[in-house]
Parts: sequence; structure tokens; C-alpha cells
Amino acid sequence: MNQSWEKEKQRENGAQVENVSPKKNRPKAGNMLWEENICQRETEEEDSREKEVLETALLAGHILLENGAEISRVEETFDRICRHYGVKSGSAFVLSNGIFITAGSELEGYFAKVQHIPVSGTHLNRVAAVNQLSREMEEGRYSIGQLKEALDSIKNMPEKRKAMKVLASGVGSAAFCHLFGGDGWDMAAALLAGLLLYGYILFVSGPYLSKIVGNIGGGALVTFVCGFCFLAGLGNHLNFMIIGSIMPLVPGVAFTNGIRDIADGDYISGAVRMLDAILVFFCIAIGVGMAISLLTGFTGGVPL
Repeated sequence: MNQSWEKEKQRENGAQVENVSPKKNRPKAGNMLWEENICQRETEEEDSREKEVLETALLAGHILLENGAEISRVEETFDRICRHYGVKSGSAFVLSNGIFITAGSELEGYFAKVQHIPVSGTHLNRVAAVNQLSREMEEGRYSIGQLKEALDSIKNMPEKRKAMKVLASGVGSAAFCHLFGGDGWDMAAALLAGLLLYGYILFVSGPYLSKIVGNIGGGALVTFVCGFCFLAGLGNHLNFMIIGSIMPLVPGVAFTNGIRDIADGDYISGAVRMLDAILVFFCIAIGVGMAISLLTGFTGGVPL
């Protein structure tokens, strides 16, 4: 009896061991799932960081291109930001009115974005601020979040007051008139014409007129003001008065950047910028010519 009881006990223990041992040898499914979640989370965080870097680089390029920077400067700033924050596959294709960026490789996530940037005015203070920021970034002063905040503040940087712009236009017109050979009375007439011109740009041409019509009207306005001042005896050299007064309309930065872009091999962007500047030159010339013709007829055919 004792022997049979002991044999049954051994069989029960063996069955328990057989039932328990497979559980010990099974893989821990919960731990594997947890490790997979951790890896997936790390991958998502890395992709999110790369996307943030590319978005920040795109913002810097947008600010530069929108405010009159040349194409090579935009591309260089984009590459600096991507390289500094570890995005090695970032690439940008920049035109005069748009930026195309892509990134992606076996080790990095894929990203692509296109942003249209219309041709607008020139604000070199914002361009200089972004350049300085990129230098400070390479010195390690900014995290990617801090860099984006700094770029947002540059983008929202307030412009000069309208009164300051009008005054600068008048003083600049008088200074250019003197530079081309005008005397004191010519400078006074150019000052008046420059003041009226930028008031016209801010309150009439900019809000309500197209670029072509606005520049034609600006050239005509300057010529009429200088012509009437000349007929009234305020000024002795009409040509110097008109030349000095139209200088606020001349797109000198755009024309220079077009030449630089062509010299750097960016033929499409350079040609677009030069064509835009040449169109403005023609519009100013048309306005001046029309006004001189009307003034000549007003004076009975006496040449001015």
C-alpha cells in the first residue's frame, strides 16, 4: 500500500512539474510588447524632431527669401540648420518665389514640403537678423525650439513707422538729387516730391493698384511735382530733380540680387528677378515720359 501510494505521489509530482516547466520556458510576451512600444516611441520622437528641424529651416528660408535675400544665402542657411541639428539628408531647391524641401534615407524619416513665397519688398534688417541668428546657432546657443521661437520673433518684427518711411523717402530723394549735381533749390523740390511719392505708395499704390499701374503712376506723380516746382521757380535743373525723386521707386536690391543669382548659376531665379526689376524700370520711364508730354502741352510746347 505504501509503495503504491508513493508511486501515485511521484506521478502527481511529475505531472505538476510537466505543467509548470512549460510556463517557465515560455517567452515573456508582455516584455517583448513593451520593448516594441519603446522602440516605436523612440522612432516617432526622432521623426518628430527631424520634422521640427526641417520646418524650422524652411521658416528661416521663407524669411530670407521673402525679404530680399539672394538664393545662395537661403540655401546655405537651410543647409547649416539641417547639418547642425543632425539631419544629413535635408535638401532644398529654391526659386525666387518658392522653396521645395525634401529629406529621407534608410536611417531618417521621409519628409517633403513646398512653400510658395510671392515676390515682395525688401527688408534687409530681417535678413541681417536671420544671418546673425544662424551664426549664434552654430556656436551652440540655441536648441531647435529656441531657434524656432527666435525666427518667429524675426518674422513678426515690426516695420518702420509710415512717417519714418515717408521722411526717409524725401531725404533720400534730396540726397540723390545733390549727388547727381542738383543745387539747394533742386534738393528742396526733390524733397517735396519724395515725400509725396512715398505717401502715394503707402496709401494709394500699395493697397489699391497693381505693380505696373502703381509704378507708372509714381513716375508720373514725381514728374508732375518736379515740373510744377520748376515752372514756379523752385528749382533750376528739372532733370536732376526728377532723377533724384524717382530713386525710391528703383528696385536696386532686386536687380543686384538678380545679377548675383545668375553669377552663382541660379539662372531661373536670377532671370525672374532681373525681369521684374526691368519691368519696374520700364513702368517708371513710361510714367515720366507721359508726364513730360503733358507738361510740355500744358506750357504750349515750350521745352522744359
